[in-house]
Amino acid sequence: MYRKKILIIEDSELVSGMITDILKSENYDVIVANNGKEGLLKISEEEPDLVLLDVVLPEMNGLEICKCIRTEEGNNLLPIIVLSSHVNEDYKLKALELGADDYIVKPFNPRELVSKVRNTLLRIDRNRYVNPLTGLPGNLEIQMEINQRIATGKIFSLIYAYLNNFKAFNDVYGFAYGDRAIKLTADIIYDNVQLHGVPGDFIGHIGGDDFIIMTVPACVDNICNGIINDFDAKIRELYNENDLKNGYIIATDRRGNKSTYPIMTISLAVISNEHREFTSYAHVSKAAAEVKKIVKLIPGSAYFKDRRVS
Repeated sequence: MYRKKILIIEDSELVSGMITDILKSENYDVIVANNGKEGLLKISEEEPDLVLLDVVLPEMNGLEICKCIRTEEGNNLLPIIVLSSHVNEDYKLKALELGADDYIVKPFNPRELVSKVRNTLLRIDRNRYVNPLTGLPGNLEIQMEINQRIATGKIFSLIYAYLNNFKAFNDVYGFAYGDRAIKLTADIIYDNVQLHGVPGDFIGHIGGDDFIIMTVPACVDNICNGIINDFDAKIRELYNENDLKNGYIIATDRRGNKSTYPIMTISLAVISNEHREFTSYAHVSKAAAEVKKIVKLIPGSAYFKDRRVS
């Protein structure tokens, strides 16, 4: 099993040794650097999962090191916890302003150290798995959620949502407006799941204009109808008056031919294990793709529920 690697940048052997013992007892791998230059080198060579950084160091202090770490684009998500004997609030604020994720005052309680390391790593891991535009869980968490529900025998309905004519809109209005359409869709889905769903419902963003909702069968109709009504009303806000008047936009297809594309709509393909069994994520994905082909043929925004029993 993969163990998280912690880099300690600390010039006191006594302190670094104590921290090493604490973290190793919690099943972390630990490496140590005695100064800033060595620490920056080990970040490059060892690729640690988190850095524990002392403020008072020879040659280059911890705040300068923190700034250096954050200037490297590849280290944007590398979590940094600053250790300091300074109780002055200005030191803490300066560290956080320079990109530190947390701050621990020496002497510290070992439980506080372990808790802050664990919580920081969990938060960073979550950030790595979410879609940066919508903040929703991505493919890995979607797959884990589906497999977990199958493994525990939960009855669920999966709603696969996607936009029609999004590519043409994105081409004509540009990426910024395309992002606004995706964010709007995510907000509409979230609001309706909150309004019509139940605790424990799950929303994921596959990518692009594709989303996943996992709920219970009894909530499907209200969620889908709510999403469709809100989407059809709000998506019009992203179009200019002329395109709204025409009811379509003109875009160039892949062959260089100009074609007309209607105002965007949303389609929702629904599958459930209420009357059939799913054995894996791949099985669910295939079933959803089959229903997508059906709902795609329905004009306008619509949803379609798969009623097969095998």
